[in-house]
Amino acid sequence: MTPNLPPVTESPPADLPGGWLTVAEMNEALLLGAVRQHELADAAEAANTQLRREIGEREKAEAEIRQLNLELEQRVSERTAQLQSANQELEAFSYSVSHDLRAPLRHIMGYVKLMQDDTGPPRSASDADRLAAIYKSATRMGALIDDLLAFSRTGRSPLVKQAVPLDELVRDTLSDFRAETEARKLTWIIQPLPVVQVDRALLRMVLVNLMSNAVKFTGARAGPQIEIGCRPGGNHETVIFIKDNGAGFDPDYGHKLFGVFQRLHSTDEFEGTGIGLANVQRIILRHGGRVWAEGVVDGGATFYFSIPRPITL
Repeated sequence: MTPNLPPVTESPPADLPGGWLTVAEMNEALLLGAVRQHELADAAEAANTQLRREIGEREKAEAEIRQLNLELEQRVSERTAQLQSANQELEAFSYSVSHDLRAPLRHIMGYVKLMQDDTGPPRSASDADRLAAIYKSATRMGALIDDLLAFSRTGRSPLVKQAVPLDELVRDTLSDFRAETEARKLTWIIQPLPVVQVDRALLRMVLVNLMSNAVKFTGARAGPQIEIGCRPGGNHETVIFIKDNGAGFDPDYGHKLFGVFQRLHSTDEFEGTGIGLANVQRIILRHGGRVWAEGVVDGGATFYFSIPRPITL
């Protein structure tokens, strides 16, 4: 016996309890659910496709990075081999300079000295002048060889950095010039200087070169004065300067100062080989610093060098 069911209508009967859905509303809800499910499936498929694409791109990028690393390692290996070969050639050159060139130079100087000391018949004044010129040129060549060897060693010696009180190092270096400068009444002005992280021996070479230049180029001054101090630099560097009131230089040619064999004054005016400032630049660059100079003809010069400060977190 079939139960008596109420008829399905598009609109609910008046006595239908609240919250019940009509067939149309149920169909609409089911349709919206199916659409939403389809949208979610499409979104999931799109996300999976995007993920697969990103994974593929990442794998490709990782493969390219591995290839680049291999190429970089190969280049580093090749450059290391080239550097080792260059160092060996430099060692051979240094040996050649120190032995093959020094020996004939000593012979020349020795024979000239023997001729100058010869007690035989007196020579003319012109002959004596020629012998003196030969001896002077040979002496200069010997000094040039020594400076070249020092320049070569500077680039190869290992850096041994330590905390160095610059005040103490400057005053220690000053002792090298005391005998030379006392008679000239040269005035030294030494400002308070900081502690720096450097190779002490190499930085002493820097100070010796810069201070000896200042002493040399103030030679014609009636009141020679040399100042050594510190000035504000960048965020992570200490800038040291050595200033003199000497002969100065033409600022248009200042870029040549730190080149090997570059001189802005003739040897007749001021002696030297033209290697000292190149040595200064090489040492400071090895410390990660920089060098530069300011000057005016007959108005003095100021040489600067910077030393990186340790970065603290």
